[in-house]
Amino acid sequence: MSGKRTFTMIKPTAYKNNCTGQIIQKIYEGGFHIAAMKITKLSKKDAEKFYEIHAERPFYGELVDFMSSGPIVAAILEKENAVEDYRKLIGATNPAEAEKGTVRAMCGTSIGENAVHGSDSDDNAKIEGDFFFSERELH
Repeated sequence: MSGKRTFTMIKPTAYKNNCTGQIIQKIYEGGFHIAAMKITKLSKKDAEKFYEIHAERPFYGELVDFMSSGPIVAAILEKENAVEDYRKLIGATNPAEAEKGTVRAMCGTSIGENAVHGSDSDDNAKIEGDFFFSERELH
């Protein structure tokens, strides 16, 4: 059975480009409930830890530098089939290939700066949400 929670981050460029409101509106329009949300900034060490799954990939250093370059908005979203539905809402990783009306088509600037992160599985949604939020922050 699919889970009811997923995790997302509005990335530094989307935050800087004032896309946060548009993205939150799309989340609500998609039928999601925001269970937790905060504006924060990842240190380089935090970004390395969060993305350690990609440590062997050639883009890892660039990803860590980008994700620690400015504020992000972290959120836990709730809805039936949350991971799959959110992945549809945000669109393809490459904004140029993302379907019109998806978050990445609206606010992404490149593959690396694609506006948002979205969990790719129920297990990762739990791990990623726990990285940013304690139980008392969930509502």
